[in-house]
Amino acid sequence: MNAEIIAIGTELLLGEITDTNSTHIARTLRDIGLDLLWISAIGDNEARIAELVRHAMTRSDVIITTGGLGPTVDDPTREAVAQACGVSLEFRPQLWEQIKTRFKRFGREATDNNRKQAYVPAGALALENPVGTAPCFIVETERSVIISLPGVPREMEHMLAHAVVPYLRRKFNLSGVIKAKVLRTVGLGESKIDELVGDLERLSNPTVGLAAHPGQTDIRITAKAASEAEALALIAPIEAEVRARLGEAIYGEGKETVEAVVARLLAERGQTVAVAEAGTGGQLSARLAATGQATQIFYGGSIVTAACTTPATELAHNVRSERAADWGLSLCLDPQASDHQIQIALVGTAPEESRLMGYAGPPASLALWASTSALNLLRQTLLGPGQ
Repeated sequence: MNAEIIAIGTELLLGEITDTNSTHIARTLRDIGLDLLWISAIGDNEARIAELVRHAMTRSDVIITTGGLGPTVDDPTREAVAQACGVSLEFRPQLWEQIKTRFKRFGREATDNNRKQAYVPAGALALENPVGTAPCFIVETERSVIISLPGVPREMEHMLAHAVVPYLRRKFNLSGVIKAKVLRTVGLGESKIDELVGDLERLSNPTVGLAAHPGQTDIRITAKAASEAEALALIAPIEAEVRARLGEAIYGEGKETVEAVVARLLAERGQTVAVAEAGTGGQLSARLAATGQATQIFYGGSIVTAACTTPATELAHNVRSERAADWGLSLCLDPQASDHQIQIALVGTAPEESRLMGYAGPPASLALWASTSALNLLRQTLLGPGQ
């Protein structure tokens, strides 16, 4: 069994909105054990949508469209799906009554163009939308099942959970799950991590994959099994092996951030930090200030918009003394420089340490990459002997 998602809306292609619907649907399909192989985005063009749906029907068991079910001219999903399936649209009086009832609850009257929403492809299973005015539908063909959902996230999520998932479980006797665990690393590049765990990336179940972000890399371990417990049991030995190979480069899991880990380590030790940064736009301070323990562990600091003129170690000593903090952390960079040199210094209860680092990535990610590196220096020091 496999599935694909088709996100419909010209606004997606213009970059005016982000396609969060496909992400939500993908996670839902993962949780019920249905393999998702393709995600597409397409504009509000009936002929092109029909062509894409026809192509999807040749390769996918389940096709989920989202968007294009409104009452306006540029909502062509009904017509496109009907065309792809070689059927006409048919009017469903009960849907029209449901639509009018929904509008009356809003204190409004349904207009003639809303009547369009009561049409579905001939023979389709119509799904009442209790949280919106756009009914959904399911078309079953010999090869595939096509499920059309609204584009409004709130409506899509409700229909997916309360109508589509139960339907898919019944229709395809879905009893398995796909579980994923993400280990978050910092301080090692994607290529180095690939070198260390590349053999594990060739596994088929569980699978291991990497995702690089500025200054850090995620390792995703995914398992498919009959139950959540069985999937987690498959993941456990692979996770243990990855942790053994990467050690303290793994700072957390799931959505955990480096700054949250640093804040927790400081709080556990009853320690505080103050920072001085230049050329970062205050990103290091902002990340520490956003942690749950900020009032307990973060003593603020100084932010300079220009490039550094004072050595990083001196800045770290100065801010630690001025703020009476246990640790002084400084970060200096010049976003306008061509060589993108990064200076980091840490002073405190351990021997002072300074680092001079290079950066060759996109300039827009420089401050994020540099602040992650500074936080990691503090994290590594806190994990060191005697800390």
